[in-house]
Amino acid sequence: MSTATIARRTEGEPHAPQRRRKLTPLRLLLHGFLIVVSLAWLFPIAWAVLTSLRSYDYTAANGYVSFGGWTLDNYVTAWRTAEFGQHFLNSVYITVPAVLLTLFLASCVAFVIARFSWKLNIVLLGVFTAANLLPQQALLIPLFRLFTEVPLPEFMSDSELLYDSYWGLILVNVAFQCGFCVFVLSNYMKALPRDLYEAAMVDGASIWRQYWQVTMPLCRPALAALATLEVTWIYNEFFWATVLMRTGDKFPVTSSLNNLRGEFFTDNNLVSAGSVLVAIPTLVIFFILQRHFVRGLTLGASKG
Repeated sequence: MSTATIARRTEGEPHAPQRRRKLTPLRLLLHGFLIVVSLAWLFPIAWAVLTSLRSYDYTAANGYVSFGGWTLDNYVTAWRTAEFGQHFLNSVYITVPAVLLTLFLASCVAFVIARFSWKLNIVLLGVFTAANLLPQQALLIPLFRLFTEVPLPEFMSDSELLYDSYWGLILVNVAFQCGFCVFVLSNYMKALPRDLYEAAMVDGASIWRQYWQVTMPLCRPALAALATLEVTWIYNEFFWATVLMRTGDKFPVTSSLNNLRGEFFTDNNLVSAGSVLVAIPTLVIFFILQRHFVRGLTLGASKG
């Protein structure tokens, strides 16, 4: 019997109806809980967008629980007042190198932990992971004093210090984000077949080639998922930029939201418009890398 005959018979046969799972009281309760949680997460975003599209004069007269006074002037004013154009570039200068350096260093450490078996293997993983358990605020004073004493060449920093420079924020973000990336990548790499490395060693591949040409291509889904998370976290970082920067022109875009606050008065409609503008790049990056992000999380969950 040919394949074409089997295909025709298969196409001619009616498809078996799919069984729908019964809606038990427990499933109804679960669906209701998930709907409530989803609405709770979406409400602040929807409220910020709604507020940003309304004029302050209208909300001051009619309250925020009302409809009307629609305008786009808040976005134009927020862009000009906060100078988002320059500060978006500052965020790019900080985020892109920090993400690339974090993923590279974390992948190197994860490769050593996953590829080699030695006594301090678990200890090394614990040391990198423990950095995520320490509150960042606890290191504020020692890091501030350190940054004000570490010199840099003039072409790297206008202040000739690690303080008030892009390099300082890059190093801080790399230091605090490496632990999580090492933990995820090491578990992912441990699930890779060891036969690949044995075959590479037979072909004469060095350790570097095993890392760069064998392991890294197989870790693309995990790297894409981590890149999405790291871009979001580093881009939205506010605390260290406020502490370790003093020049207003160098602030990242999240810290520039302070420019929308007045000394005696704050236009919440204007701040909402600025917040929406700041959030747009992370949303765009997430939707671009969404397929890789979901695939990376799924593969990582099904391995090992």
